[in-house]
Amino acid sequence: MSGLPDPRIPAGPIADAWQRQRERLPLISPLRKRQINILVVGSGLAGASAAATLAEQGYRVTVLTYHDSPRRAHSVAAQGGINAARAVAVDGDSVSRLFADTLKGGDFRAREAGCQRLAEISSGIIDQCVAQGVPFAREYGGSLATRSFGGALVSRTFYARGQTGQQLLYGAYQALMRQVELGTVRLLTRRDLVELITVDGVARGVVTRHGLSGALEVHTASAVLLCTGGYSNVYFLSTNALKSNASAIWRAHRKGALFANPCFTQIHPTCIPSGDAFQSKLTLMSESLRNDGRIWLPKQAGDQRPAADIPEQDRDYFLERMYPTYGNMTPRDVASRRARELCNAGHGVGPDGRSVYLDLTAAIERDGKAAIAARYGNLMEMYERISGDDPYRTPMRIYPAPHYTMGGLWVDYQLMSSIPGLFVLGEANYSEHGANRLGASALMQGLADGYFIAPSTVTAWLAGTPQVAIGADHPSCREALQCAQARITQLLATTGNTPVDAFHRELGGVMIDRCGISRDAEGLRDGMAAVAALEQQFHSDLRVPGAAEGPNPELDKALRVSDFFGLAQLMLRDALAREESCGAHFREEHQSVDGEARRDDTNFAHIAAWEFNPDGDPIRHSEPLQFTSLQPSTRRYT
Repeated sequence: MSGLPDPRIPAGPIADAWQRQRERLPLISPLRKRQINILVVGSGLAGASAAATLAEQGYRVTVLTYHDSPRRAHSVAAQGGINAARAVAVDGDSVSRLFADTLKGGDFRAREAGCQRLAEISSGIIDQCVAQGVPFAREYGGSLATRSFGGALVSRTFYARGQTGQQLLYGAYQALMRQVELGTVRLLTRRDLVELITVDGVARGVVTRHGLSGALEVHTASAVLLCTGGYSNVYFLSTNALKSNASAIWRAHRKGALFANPCFTQIHPTCIPSGDAFQSKLTLMSESLRNDGRIWLPKQAGDQRPAADIPEQDRDYFLERMYPTYGNMTPRDVASRRARELCNAGHGVGPDGRSVYLDLTAAIERDGKAAIAARYGNLMEMYERISGDDPYRTPMRIYPAPHYTMGGLWVDYQLMSSIPGLFVLGEANYSEHGANRLGASALMQGLADGYFIAPSTVTAWLAGTPQVAIGADHPSCREALQCAQARITQLLATTGNTPVDAFHRELGGVMIDRCGISRDAEGLRDGMAAVAALEQQFHSDLRVPGAAEGPNPELDKALRVSDFFGLAQLMLRDALAREESCGAHFREEHQSVDGEARRDDTNFAHIAAWEFNPDGDPIRHSEPLQFTSLQPSTRRYT
């Protein structure tokens, strides 16, 4: 590859750029679409919405998911809401305000044209979901209710209690299953992607492993859509589901897809803290709780009194003190850093002092317990089941944890990766979130990609590309199949004594220490050396019981963790190369006197896109970011 492909950003004003480009995109006859196969990998919001829409247009679509049902996709776990710029409140929201909040919230490290498009599409997403029957919360008069999320001064987040992701996924799921019933979608469950197939540099299919039989299967199509989510499980402990992984995008990266800004990983400020060293995942408490919950710590370091015994004058509502304009609704990266700093200074509460309080007492006294239960009831029940404490009576204890990944495969404005024919949707791509995603924007982006953008851009690519059918006996298919078989054979043949989870837990410990809430050059270099050494040990001392045939969850985990090693080293390398602080990427060498992130717009106002190099170190490319509508400025939330 010689440099970056053309990002295909429309020329001219961004306000109508998407409308202008969409009107110029070529179309395909409905009759011709019936002869074209498309592969969609992943069944979350991006995958289900894209598959349903493409099938509705007439394409023959195959959906591959490693779940036993698309309803188990991790999108179901999103809690707080979905952003949209709609004039349903009296706070003066608009498309331009959502655009500005998104670009600023990402610390000016995203394409402004993409942020503008996302803001424009946002209102249509709500209309689509309401038409599908998604039970958004409503006011007494019947209008849709909204609440606030971090990084915004308006109330633009639409929600369904604390189950917004679940309800949105069920809407996309029913649209998908309608197409399955009509015969336009073939749904294949329990298929785990282990290799991407390219023919003459064009994506034409995938190799999957069947979760029950263990059989390797070849699936081919005219275009491939990866909708496989993010990679926060590289940290082992994260808010992601246990099976969430990076193998699909990492296999595509090794085939030539550029990986953009891998070090941009978000630490969510409101997570239930880890209980012990053997915990396997963390549980998120929705950011929406910060609408009514006040975050505080004891003013006196080492104060071990129960929360109820600490009077108001001894409490530090630190976000309200530091950021009086935004208060508890400061963006996630800022809130997480401040919480960690105070806990490290000895003000933390709970075991090992690794928690802060999220206190709903004032809201319960003001609005009543029934009102709070109506807004957050399932979240309160979840917290009590996990912690044993009643959050209506005792403040929640929360602490930052790995959550969302803004980095991902590089895509152009039309969502195509650097591999022709390979489109990447949702969290799997590097998209509009820059260096820090605003709360409630993940669901918005996944559905915008699936319902509104990819159906137009995939069609445009197919219209200009000759379609030659290939079968499983094609040399490229056989080569990918052999590669997948060799990887599995090698993992099973390693005669070590250490289980996969032990390696994954140790890898996660290195990553959260060296490439977590804050980073520094020495720690990143040490992390690269530690991960490289651990990877060597993984390939010499791994023990994977069982065989390639039949169900083998340990083999599934081994395949995923082997990919995490490569990704972890790229994340560390990317964080080391970006000599600035921006959003969730906080380099301790680059901060202001008051501890805020200090960008370097002269040298780093670009997307870093890494090319896999089988013969040595990865190659770093950069896509300059142009700002015409909103000029970069210092993020201030005071």
